[in-house]
Amino acid sequence: MADVPLVLGIETSCDETGIGLVRGHTLLANTIASSMDEHARYGGVVPEVASRAHLEAMTPTVDAALAAAGVKLSDVDAVAVTAGPGLAGALLVGVAAAKSYALGLGVPLYGVNHLAAHVAVDQLEHGPLPKPCIALLVSGGHSSLLLVPDVAADVISLGSTVDDAAGEAFDKVARVLGLPFPGGPYIDKAARDGSGTAVAFPRGKIDDGTLDFSFSGLKTAVARWVEAREAAGERIHVPDVAASFQEAVVDVLTRKALQACRKYDVHDLLIGGGVAANSRLRALAQERCDAAGVRLRVPRPGLCTDNGAMVAALGSDLVAAGIAPSALDIPADSSLPITTVNV
Repeated sequence: MADVPLVLGIETSCDETGIGLVRGHTLLANTIASSMDEHARYGGVVPEVASRAHLEAMTPTVDAALAAAGVKLSDVDAVAVTAGPGLAGALLVGVAAAKSYALGLGVPLYGVNHLAAHVAVDQLEHGPLPKPCIALLVSGGHSSLLLVPDVAADVISLGSTVDDAAGEAFDKVARVLGLPFPGGPYIDKAARDGSGTAVAFPRGKIDDGTLDFSFSGLKTAVARWVEAREAAGERIHVPDVAASFQEAVVDVLTRKALQACRKYDVHDLLIGGGVAANSRLRALAQERCDAAGVRLRVPRPGLCTDNGAMVAALGSDLVAAGIAPSALDIPADSSLPITTVNV
């Protein structure tokens, strides 16, 4: 293993400063410093707060990852960093740090796509990706369906959200229900004591013939339902509302994902992104994949949320594929398209 390049991955697209160290598909360290508590009082991520937190956390988090892996900074053979998409200021901090480490160490730099990295990270747990596979990526900022012939070179967009992403809808509905931020884990927990059929919430774009998503209407439907009951003086049973909302989201996500598998005759489905940690999504996806004869891959929850390991994993794939490294003047691109795996 010593002859396999050691890749340092840096992730700062939102509010987590993630540092990963990977050799091939072997994870050596995955260290995260989160500024989530600083954002919670605002009910959402504040870009300027996130950027400043990344500045403060960068060096200590890199040092902690090196210590966890039992390696020295001088052992690093390549540096990979999220170049986009994400919050512009937050991305700039990571990209600047990665350039500094690469230049100081005299090693190649790889600017990578955040979404492709969410696909690549599964290899750290389940081995090489099937070629091709369908990837469903669901997070606070993204709901995307991808055809992935080769994660290091060829990622094709099949569909995406036309308004709110799934994770964004979770956060907004949690606020309506009086649950803390970020909403995903709290709705998941509350839903375990509720019924997913208690309220018939709408399924946006469920049978529209596309592979796109829409969750804004669902979010609004939940808010209006709650407002009507409160105006009538009725008690709101939060677990039922949470479970019914969650069921509507995961129903659409899994139906569209299996539609993509059928349409492109692909028998392997990968689910990634922060919402992939949702217990109901994982359970329903497994149930429907089993019925359809599709093999399901979902990383453990700690690898679903934003982290440096996923960036290092994609960087490792790029190194192994012999893809030319990025220039030291690469920009941070907040709207980097998924079809651009590396810059």
